[in-house]
Amino acid sequence: MELPTQILLTYGYFLLFAWVLVEQLGVPLPATPVLLAAGALSAQHELSFPLALGAALAAALVADTSWFLIGRNYGHHVLRVLCKLSLEPTTCVRRTQNSFGKRGGITLLFAKFVPGLATLAPPVAGQNGMNMGRFLLFDGLGALAWVGALLGAGRLFGVELKRDPSLLDWVGRFSGALLVLGIASFFCFRLYRRRSFMKKLIAARLEPEELKRLLDAGESVFIVDLRHPLELVPDPYTLPGALHLSPEALAQRMHEIPRDRDVVLYCTCPSEATAAKMAMALHKAGVERVRPLRGGYDEWKRRGYPMDAVTASMSSPDVVQIAPAMD
Repeated sequence: MELPTQILLTYGYFLLFAWVLVEQLGVPLPATPVLLAAGALSAQHELSFPLALGAALAAALVADTSWFLIGRNYGHHVLRVLCKLSLEPTTCVRRTQNSFGKRGGITLLFAKFVPGLATLAPPVAGQNGMNMGRFLLFDGLGALAWVGALLGAGRLFGVELKRDPSLLDWVGRFSGALLVLGIASFFCFRLYRRRSFMKKLIAARLEPEELKRLLDAGESVFIVDLRHPLELVPDPYTLPGALHLSPEALAQRMHEIPRDRDVVLYCTCPSEATAAKMAMALHKAGVERVRPLRGGYDEWKRRGYPMDAVTASMSSPDVVQIAPAMD
């Protein structure tokens, strides 16, 4: 803990606030070592535990509220940007949406303890129309639990330091190197996964104008909308004749997918990640004429191509049903 400890002793609560804020805004700069160090320093009376708790909690709430408002105003567009920071761009947004679909605001109570969920949960809450007061309540409790747990663990370590000061020398030898190594490993692994995935993706994509030509020519094209049901609530449209299925439902119904025509999958994920993943899964299952749509739903809509309207109705707080709109 030597590296974060020395920085904290120099810059104090401002550093703690700034570090947590930057991490919660989505920058992969782990705040855990700093919070642990702050807790340890509070045991040595170098920092005040209540002030450290307040600074870190304020930073988390500022970042989360910002993402909540951005998610409310810009919807899945901001999720596409945030998802690019994830090690698993194929599943990060959908996993968060599924959690909100099942648990609602309860998701915010544990989101900060789940990698990838912490940054995505606030904008998803905003996108889904959660009330600001309800959001602040659940998010505040979740942030308090996260900050309190790390500061508390650091304080316990600080108490042990009082009994055996040599522990700090042992930990300090490795903490700085481990922090740098962890950040470097994050970027290297992310770069490797992204390059490998993009090679497979580029070879399989279908251009929007090509799909439109097929539809205009009357070709029988099997189109699958892989977007999460919550995404259809603020934007209730699909491509002409598209069948709305979750990736899980599509995986269970692979035997129903026609083999004698083109199968087109689309989503709103960065680089068509979900569509590409399911396209490869269908190909392995024997569906050879399957391709993800380049740019997905957003690119089709941007070009002004025709779309079908749907009606999204909430049958319960946790379930979204999609039905064709009536003329």
